Amino acid sequence: MRLAGHTLGTPQQTVLEALALFAAAGLDAAEVIYQDDYRSGLPLGDRRSAEEARRASSDLGVPIIGLTPYTTGINALDESQWRTAIDEFRGAIEIAQLVGADRLRVYAGSWHPGDQDHAARWDRLVAALRTLGPEASDAGVCLCVENHFGTMTQSAADTARLVREVDSDAVRVLYDQANLTFTHDEPYEKALHVQGDLIGHVHVKDLVFSDPDAPFQASETARVAASERAVRSRVVGDGIVPWSDIISSLFTLGYDDVLSLEYEYRWHPQDLPEPMVGFKRSAAALRACVDQAAVAVGSAR
Repeated sequence: MRLAGHTLGTPQQTVLEALALFAAAGLDAAEVIYQDDYRSGLPLGDRRSAEEARRASSDLGVPIIGLTPYTTGINALDESQWRTAIDEFRGAIEIAQLVGADRLRVYAGSWHPGDQDHAARWDRLVAALRTLGPEASDAGVCLCVENHFGTMTQSAADTARLVREVDSDAVRVLYDQANLTFTHDEPYEKALHVQGDLIGHVHVKDLVFSDPDAPFQASETARVAASERAVRSRVVGDGIVPWSDIISSLFTLGYDDVLSLEYEYRWHPQDLPEPMVGFKRSAAALRACVDQAAVAVGSAR
């Protein structure tokens, strides 16, 4: 398994500076945010920035393996909004090719409590991914739908249902157990039972509950506002997510690909040590989990 740094954790660095930080922290690869007006992200459609990032990643030996767009309009009922979102993903696929990335994070549209027309929006989401799947496949890029609040795939069950309905080898699951934990959805055993055979990418982060009994709420998609939070972000290994057991289960399922450290310093810097410290500590904890799992699985075989 390769460990990647995610530029969510480097809001004060440029993409090139973040790549250097990941190299210094001993990480193997990088996942880069694809969004306008974020210092540690690649702007939409900016080929020059993408080419600079590709050269830097090659020089540093830290390949960019994935991009993280924030597009949510792929379940829009309005035709213009839907087509704009499709085009944004087409641009992301093109930039992914330029930087050498083989996967894109996908938000499964936008969905919040009180929203209407679930069935119609779900159909638009399926149609979008069926449209983009062949194009992504031709480009050598996988569309990885995340277990994420504020979208139509908050739970593992809904994520698996969507990916199976789309029925494309280029559309897979982005497994994020921390998200499932703080939304009070599936524990890791059930999540992997439901969607384990569909996983194309994995996000790793950790947390503790400040109020375990508080119901989950989030009025946004990208993050949980401070007034709504019932958790605190932690360095991997300092929280409650059982990463050692999860990594062992992933090995057993045959997943032997990237684990991306989604260090939430962009959203919650007050919870976490500065990025170099946090990435180094998280990487060390995660490598220990990987080594332990590899030995256990090897012995079992």
